[in-house]
Amino acid sequence: MQLNSPILLSIDQGIARITFNRPAVLNAIDASLATDFLDALKDLSSTPDVRVIILNGAGKGFMAGGDVGAFHADLPNAGDTADAIIGPLHEALAFMTRLPQPVIASVHGAVAGAGVSLAMACDLAIAADNARFTLAYSRIGASLDGASSWSLPRIIGLRKAMELALTAETIDAHEALRLNMVNRVVPAATLAAETDAFARRLADGPTFAFGRIKALLRQSFELSIEEQMAAEQTSFRACASTQDFAEGLNAFFEKRPAAFKGR
Repeated sequence: MQLNSPILLSIDQGIARITFNRPAVLNAIDASLATDFLDALKDLSSTPDVRVIILNGAGKGFMAGGDVGAFHADLPNAGDTADAIIGPLHEALAFMTRLPQPVIASVHGAVAGAGVSLAMACDLAIAADNARFTLAYSRIGASLDGASSWSLPRIIGLRKAMELALTAETIDAHEALRLNMVNRVVPAATLAAETDAFARRLADGPTFAFGRIKALLRQSFELSIEEQMAAEQTSFRACASTQDFAEGLNAFFEKRPAAFKGR
């Protein structure tokens, strides 16, 4: 993709990086960005050897939410504008959660509105210590999108999700960590390096098994314990036939680090 594209995609040694690239408007989502994001995820799903995906934002912040300028420019047709953005965004997020690769949000600066939604939809999140989170929807008289009404009650509980959504309160990175909205907080100056190191650790792991783990955990809220245990058995059996399983066992008994290949 071109450097002026709203989405930049790079792949290096099994780690894919999707960068939201509208820094002049804090990477606010318009229809082009949402569509290109979906296209990037689809490209990665058919790209061999991609083992981890990172989402980050160019410039001073991760994402300021939806492009309010696009709504304001054509208020009589705001519903159509919403559909043009939310439609591909929701398709992208649903697609992303079904990918076998772990997806890491690497966030800094402004994480607002749909930026929070995107970060919460990822499997893991690392925040710079300068990150500020706000579900800003109610400030403009809007309700939630980007699956945040689904993900936040599951991550932080219904009562706190209700508070953040209704008040649009801004919280800092350490409060986000306390609420389990992010997995770790790091100095802003080392965010990229810390994210890359974390991604490298995952990329070197048994990524076939990671895909199975990801699917099991994500579906667990919807299934009975009997259904979930049946899914666990099916997944374990699938893992047991992989090269990584044999390598993991051999490494265990030979007392050496395993060299996983993701298959």
